[in-house]
Formats: sequence, C-alpha cells, structure tokens
Amino acid sequence: MNYSGINHLALATGDINTTVRFWRDLLCMRLVAALGKPGYRQYFFEVSADDLIAFFEWPDVEPIGEKDAGRVAKGPFAFDHVAIGVEDDNALWELKEKLEANDIWVSEVIDNGFIHSIFTFDPNGISLEFSCSVKNIDIRRAPIIADELPTEVSKEGPNAQPGKWKQAERATLAGERKIYPGELKKFVK
Repeated sequence: MNYSGINHLALATGDINTTVRFWRDLLCMRLVAALGKPGYRQYFFEVSADDLIAFFEWPDVEPIGEKDAGRVAKGPFAFDHVAIGVEDDNALWELKEKLEANDIWVSEVIDNGFIHSIFTFDPNGISLEFSCSVKNIDIRRAPIIADELPTEVSKEGPNAQPGKWKQAERATLAGERKIYPGELKKFVK
C-alpha cells in the first residue's frame, strides 16, 4: 500500500470564527474549503501540499480541558495531540516567537533526540506540537525500536508482517466500481 500522507484530520469546534483566526491568521494555514449550511460547517486548512486539517463546527461543542502532550490519561480517550512538521529550527523559533508575541503560551524548544519540538494549545484546548527533524536522524529510513520492555508483536520489526490479516479474495473490476455522492459533494461545483 502506498499512502500519500494524512489527507485530513477532522476535529471539532463550537466557534469557527476563533478557530479560523488561530489556524488561518496566526498559523498562516490557508483556508481552502469553507463548507456549510445552517447547523453544520466543515472548514479545511492547508497544512502542506499534501495534508489538511479540518474542523466541524457544532454549536454545543466546548473547548476540551488542556492536557499536556504525552501525559497519561484515563477513561475514554481519542487522541493525545496533533503534531505538525515545520521545515527547520529557524521556522520552529519563528513560530515560538510569534505565539509568544500574541500572549499564547508555548513551551521551550525541546530536543527529543530525532526531532526538536514546541508545544502549545489551540483555542479549542487541542494540544499541538510543532516539530522539525534533527539533521542526519531520520526514523523513517532507520527506525528506532528502543522500548525497554517491547511487546511480542513489536519484536517482529517495523514492517508489515504478511499473513496476519486476510487479503481481498478478488479485486473490484473497474466496470463494477461505483462511487456514491457524499454530504460535501453538494458544496463543490
């Protein structure tokens, strides 16, 4: 399977205007789609040439309580934080300085061995990490498996293990493929 990246990560907000101000105006992520009707909105921001982040606006959504990235949580839980890559240390420092200039809390620059990171929160309480790769360390090319007590499954290595899941019995022929209209289709001409 050849994936092209995260097409979009869909989050929720109760206040799309504040969300647009933060993601478009402060972080400079282009608003590439603003779709909606009364009681429903979904806005998409361009993170990179291949990646988007989207927000549903639902009127009863409240900001979540701020939780530091990587800290243990209990009970039902969906995700820890959103990590967005920046080009290099200069871009990381520039973003840190911009957040601080706008009185938005941001962590110190953290050296995680293979990435340098800063952490903050968006107006919805979503924990954000911005990071850049450390020069000459690429965990995609040279995976690091350094768990002191690795699980049996992880000991099998970084690559997909054949035979662990069923394969499709037959490919759907081009003439048999049907694509159905989705909720957002009516907004795009």
